[in-house]
Amino acid sequence: MENIFFGTEAFPKLQEFLQNKAFSQVLVLADENTLRDCYPLVKKQLTEHHVLQIPSGEENKTLVTSEKIWQFLSEKQFDRWSVVVNLGGGVIGDMGGFCAALYKRGITFVNVPTTLLAMVDASVGGKTGIDFLSFKNQLGVFQEPKAIFIHPVFLETLSLRLIKSGYAEVIKHWLIADAAAFETQRWNGLLAADWQQLIPESVAIKSKIVKADPLENGLRKVLNFGHTVGHAVESYFLNQAGRELLHGEAIAVGIICESYLSEKKGLLTASELSKIETFMASVFEKVKLTPEDIAGILPYLQQDKKNFRGTINCVLLEEIGKAIYDQPITIAEVERALHYYQLL
Repeated sequence: MENIFFGTEAFPKLQEFLQNKAFSQVLVLADENTLRDCYPLVKKQLTEHHVLQIPSGEENKTLVTSEKIWQFLSEKQFDRWSVVVNLGGGVIGDMGGFCAALYKRGITFVNVPTTLLAMVDASVGGKTGIDFLSFKNQLGVFQEPKAIFIHPVFLETLSLRLIKSGYAEVIKHWLIADAAAFETQRWNGLLAADWQQLIPESVAIKSKIVKADPLENGLRKVLNFGHTVGHAVESYFLNQAGRELLHGEAIAVGIICESYLSEKKGLLTASELSKIETFMASVFEKVKLTPEDIAGILPYLQQDKKNFRGTINCVLLEEIGKAIYDQPITIAEVERALHYYQLL
């Protein structure tokens, strides 16, 4: 995992990177939360820089916010030898990377993830993007950051809700690629998690898959386990004022639903499904879905990026620790899975 730096070496490596590259200008992109809680922890490692604060939250991961970033870069005369430092969670990383990738046909950016979700998933793999017409990551490009600097000290600034959101992606990595870790950790639970160990292990799973298939033509699709249903749930609730879900909360719903579909299609055993459901229930509160909610979620499935010629393609589990991609599912099957989730 070259160019990914963990723990106590992360901040010195960030300072070294900025000094050695002699960038013409440096922009630190942050939101109101990371500017308050995280920027002071890393400020002394930075060379001379500008700071741009943008509003937090998935609802602000839009073209409107992107325009503000491009306007700032243009007004401050950032050239192609500049760098953007994305200091934040998945929204900052996705949008900051997207804006850097498009500005002047691409300037350098690095990620300093400040949430567990960003540390184990969003900051790694080179996916950048923004939401459009309420569809998750509808606009985006593949563009790798030049480096990623991951320090667990930022986790101390997070609420338990945000920690749980990131933990959903850690669980996903175990379910698709590490049955032994799932078996161990389902007994340990969230509160016993050793982030110094779990974060690098989780990043290693994703990095290995991304390296084998950087543009998601095949194998990388397994990283979308839980996300076909999960993204539809997340997109729907983004438009339900006061009921918005964090990404990991929606993915937790998706993991259960897609595990159920795996069992219904004769892949996953009933015993394995039960293990997954029990573990997820021990971490995540159940999302209440009314019949109207389920009806509202289903249309979002038509915009999933894995779809092909109208067929909804999903990632399913053959067993815990082994996923298969490009599995066709129907709207009716997802509807049954969402009803099943609600009855648990």
